[in-house]
Amino acid sequence: MASLTATENATLERAADAPMLAQVEKWAAINSGTGNLAGLKNVAGELADAFAALPGEIRLVAADPVESVDSAGTVNTIQRGDHLHLRVRPEAPVQLLLTGHMDTVFAADHPFQTLKWLEDGVLNGPGTADMKAGISVILAALTALEASPLASRVGYDVMINSDEETGSQASARLIAELAKGKTAALTYEPALPDGTLAGARPGSGNFSVIVHGRAAHAGRNPQDGRNALLAAADLALRLGALKSDTLKVNPAKIDGGGPNNIVPDSAILRVNMRPSTPEAMAAAEAAMRDAIAAISREHDVHCHVHGGFNRPPKPLDAAATRLFELVRDCGAALGLPPISWNATGGVCDGNNIAACGVPVVDTMGPRGGAIHSSDEFLIVDSLAERAQLSALTMTRIAERGTV
Repeated sequence: MASLTATENATLERAADAPMLAQVEKWAAINSGTGNLAGLKNVAGELADAFAALPGEIRLVAADPVESVDSAGTVNTIQRGDHLHLRVRPEAPVQLLLTGHMDTVFAADHPFQTLKWLEDGVLNGPGTADMKAGISVILAALTALEASPLASRVGYDVMINSDEETGSQASARLIAELAKGKTAALTYEPALPDGTLAGARPGSGNFSVIVHGRAAHAGRNPQDGRNALLAAADLALRLGALKSDTLKVNPAKIDGGGPNNIVPDSAILRVNMRPSTPEAMAAAEAAMRDAIAAISREHDVHCHVHGGFNRPPKPLDAAATRLFELVRDCGAALGLPPISWNATGGVCDGNNIAACGVPVVDTMGPRGGAIHSSDEFLIVDSLAERAQLSALTMTRIAERGTV
């Protein structure tokens, strides 16, 4: 390995020797879909035991309550699983935040529950790449860092949340709290199979617009009714027309309606918006307010909006670019193929961290693909590769005192 010191080489050897594959196989065998509270509790316990090998204070943090609108328009409170938090050396001059998530998109009754080898070195299974493997890389890299003479210069918070796959509403407050004052952050979503990282990301907002109309007989006096389903459909078209180069809009579902002889008095429109800039997000919020006001006025209905932008846009500023360049240079020192990064349409906890003014690379996990599907796979050789990449990146931040 070129341009590596003896100290760095020793740290890298420890990172590569960690039992990451065994951990992935153990953790991925436990279903931890976001709504599976029993499974999440099981995984959280396993992770707490594993991360207890590191110094510092470890705790399980109760999730904030989350509200959701059901198909009848009723707002319900949803309970999420506990989040894992480890704090080490908060007095150290360099402070890092490392984040991951223990939840997957696969519910307890989903047919995709088991692991299998697709070929030598390629493991298929729920959460293997996204992101039980990323969690194992965090632990391996930090274990190696702790044996380094530079460890005393670095403090860190590790946060593994239970609800990233549904937008992190139950952990957003914790993420913002832990991001304060950090030198840099690393998040362990999987890299692409060729090692490419996600660069800029759009923001994301999920909205449920509850439309209240007035029921009437469809034959005798339809003029006395106020068709909530028709108003919701009109709103969907108007919001869809807001699409632009800086805003993606997806009207996804309308709940409502009933017998053919009754004018429907309620409907719920579900819509996702993804603005690429803060300015586009502000414009989208204003345009939605205007569209809803026009629908309410023209259809004589009442609308209530639930939800909002839970992931702010994540542009690449100068500090974030420097961190990406550091990761790239560390990859080169390790002899890895050139590491690049591209803008992506997906979102993650990196959005929330960047919104706190902290530079973040959010695809530091192992290489893999087909995530959120039963074809999800992990490239096993990349476990050691990415653990070394993280360990070297953190070591060099410690040496510099900055990114």
